[in-house]
Amino acid sequence: MGGAKAGPVPMDGHDFAIWEKRVDALMILGSQRGHFTVDGLRRALEDMGEEAFETMTYYERWIAAINQNLIEAGVYTLEELGTKMAEVENRGATYGAAQNV
Repeated sequence: MGGAKAGPVPMDGHDFAIWEKRVDALMILGSQRGHFTVDGLRRALEDMGEEAFETMTYYERWIAAINQNLIEAGVYTLEELGTKMAEVENRGATYGAAQNV
């Protein structure tokens, strides 16, 4: 963070999870549609503070920043997000469980 010594950077490959690829796609689509800018995403990331960088993964931080920007842009409200998240949670923890709903 901010020039602090963090040790060596791992250069080995990373096999991205499906949800990580979706976060990347959401970032591209949201930016193309004018919902946020790189500067807006960076501000949201920096506003999270050091704890987020210590406890969240790269893509967890990015989805939080995207979400913050989409709420600020009025794409959806926090209440609408909560309702949708409850719907998704009720579908089940796996794709197979969701098929049975």
